This record gives sequence, C-alpha cells and structure tokens, in this order.
Amino acid sequence: MVEQTLVIIKPDGLKKSLTGNILTRLSETKLEIIGAKIVRVSRELAEKHYAHMRDKPFFEDLIKYIQGEFHGRRKVMALVYWGEEAIRKVREICGATNPEEADPTTIRGAYGRITTKGVYENVIHASRDNQEAEREIKLWFSPEELIVEVYPTKVVEEKVKKKVWA
Repeated sequence: MVEQTLVIIKPDGLKKSLTGNILTRLSETKLEIIGAKIVRVSRELAEKHYAHMRDKPFFEDLIKYIQGEFHGRRKVMALVYWGEEAIRKVREICGATNPEEADPTTIRGAYGRITTKGVYENVIHASRDNQEAEREIKLWFSPEELIVEVYPTKVVEEKVKKKVWA
C-alpha cells in the first residue's frame, strides 16, 4: 500500500552533523521524499506534536528537546517520505524509541543515547501509523509544500499578511 510518513531529524541529530548519515540510511527504503524543510519549532507546534504525551511526567523535557533547548540547535529537519509501506520501512530503519533497546544497526541504535536525566535522545522521529502520519504531516506541512497531493485539499480565499522578499 502506498502511504506517507513524517520523519523529523531532531536537534541532537543536527548538532552531531548526522543529517547525511541519517538520509543515507533512509535512502535504503527506496521511498521518495515529497517534502522537506528546516523548522524552528515553536512551543505551540511542539505541544501539538506531543499532545498525546501531555500527561507524562517527562512532557516538559520533550518540549524542550524538540525545540532544541538541550542542544543549542533550535531547529529540526522535517521530511515526508512516500511510497509502498513507507511507515513500516522507515520505522524499521529508525529502530526502537529507546536507544538502548534499538538494534545497533538502526539509526537510533547507532546514534541515540539516554541522558543522565533520562531523556531519550534518539535523533529521529517517525510516524507510528497512518492516523498519526496524517495528523503530523498536516501539522508540519501545508499542502503546497508537498509535491504529491496525499490528502484531499480545498482552495480557500483569504486575505493574509505574509512576509515577502524586499
């Protein structure tokens, strides 16, 4: 089944200059990148992304982590991969969320760690299932930022102020 998934290279992955290594590993999936951008993660975006973990005791650390407060890199790389069994293929290469449980041949197994505070620095995020992928892709990307129309869209006319090049 053709599907799409959100992948985020987190601030620790960027700080450690792992972007090339991670993208090389992800290329093994033979999936197509249909959207990519560097994002400075706002608190609002971080809270929406991790809304399902709001009640966890480590929620605030998750927010600080994805915003780059722990690494001095206040950015992430967000990508949308598209193709046959995209979610399964990407999650297999990423490995277990807990870097200590991840196979050493996976991205998280090779590059992740758990801090002394107990924060999982697992360098990458990948959507868990189709519902999560849709929610996350719509949160991180607008329809015009993807080169494939993966979800239904509509055209609306709005008067919006926007920044343009001077």
